[in-house]
Amino acid sequence: MPNDAAAAPVPRWADPRPWAWVLAVVPAALAVAELGRLHPDEVYQFLEPAYFRVHGYGVLAWEWRQGLRNWAAPLVLAAVLRVGGWFGVHDPWWARGLLAVPLALLQGWGLLAAARLGLRRAGSWGSWAALLAVGLLPLFRVVAGRTLGEALSAALLVVAAEALSRDEGDRRAGWLGGLALGLAFVVRYGSLPAIALGALWLAARRRWQVLAWAGVGLGSVTLALGVLDWASWGRPWHSVLAWASFNVLSDGAARTFGREPATYYLQFLWQVPLWVWPGLLLTLLLCRPRLGIAGVMAVGLLAALQSTAHKEERFLYPMVVLLVVEAAPGVGALLERLRRPALRAVLAVLALVSTFLAAPPSVDLRGDQFRALVRTARPPEVQGLLIVNEGLWGAGGFFYLGKRIPWLTCDWPQDSNFVTALRDRRFNRAITFEGRAIAELQAGGFHVVGQEGRETMLAR
Repeated sequence: MPNDAAAAPVPRWADPRPWAWVLAVVPAALAVAELGRLHPDEVYQFLEPAYFRVHGYGVLAWEWRQGLRNWAAPLVLAAVLRVGGWFGVHDPWWARGLLAVPLALLQGWGLLAAARLGLRRAGSWGSWAALLAVGLLPLFRVVAGRTLGEALSAALLVVAAEALSRDEGDRRAGWLGGLALGLAFVVRYGSLPAIALGALWLAARRRWQVLAWAGVGLGSVTLALGVLDWASWGRPWHSVLAWASFNVLSDGAARTFGREPATYYLQFLWQVPLWVWPGLLLTLLLCRPRLGIAGVMAVGLLAALQSTAHKEERFLYPMVVLLVVEAAPGVGALLERLRRPALRAVLAVLALVSTFLAAPPSVDLRGDQFRALVRTARPPEVQGLLIVNEGLWGAGGFFYLGKRIPWLTCDWPQDSNFVTALRDRRFNRAITFEGRAIAELQAGGFHVVGQEGRETMLAR
């Protein structure tokens, strides 16, 4: 990158960094408008524990009974919910909207870091390329607004990558990068390979002072996590040790959730825009350093994912974001070097189109069910709820009900929960998917009161 690339003044409208906050609002707003969930962890590892902390009741998943999770993120969410309660925010939909604020701020911080990293490696074109490459990515628009460890850790890893890549301010850059790495670990223990590879990248470049201060930042967060676990589970770093025992030191995850072949992740290859692959080569050829810390972190995550028997689509998200952040400066550097405006415009449009055409997550969000949950549970006369065609971990928990009422899930009319709900008159509301068991519900005294997408709402 030319020395004056980053220093050249640009008009305010041409500065990509303020747009980071605009793009960060999009996934947060979409998550609130859509509701639903990408994975049960979105509800039962974040929203429901936070709700439990505020109200004293809720569904705590088995991980919380065995101590495989730490309370850091749920406590932050609980604090936001409690403050909202002081101002009368109790409706589940409004509460979820309130939680979108810190989520948007975190993702904005991550996008801003991506833009700064692109600016440092490839000037203003690199900055725009990195910002738009992540901010317009379909995967980002769907995942970034969700209360998932993958979404939170990805943003923090990008922040760490930017801080640790700075050539100036070793103390501040190292401490901030280490702090971000520590927080990425706290919200998702699976971020450890990225942290380790990031440290190796610093060591390979002999950036010892940055590495030392990164250790201070990372160590501070790790120490705080140990204290939190001690207070929560009676042993320092209990959740880390329990998680490692289940996921790393044994085949607990594979036995519980299943094994997938080595080729499993190939089916999600189209979630990565096509320009990323030549972009990685361009970054190697045109940018300094040739191999950035984001790329090294992505390699570490991919290697860990491939070596793990249990695989899930959502696990790819932090790796994809880091890969895009690594490839974008190469595209920006190429665009800056082109002297023919028409050719530059064509390549920029092709890259944007490729980004838009990348595949979103393949998961059915079931947003209509969650919206039906909120609408059905709102009236004060609702005493109990039956959800047909949904298991416990796919439902919205007490967070989306917003009140302490009995609720059951089932798949078929012959299921015991269905029979129990029809016999218990407290269950005066029901939601069913695609018309399943409507005749049986009507025979039990229910009548249709509304429709939300594929969900039918009934009352008696």
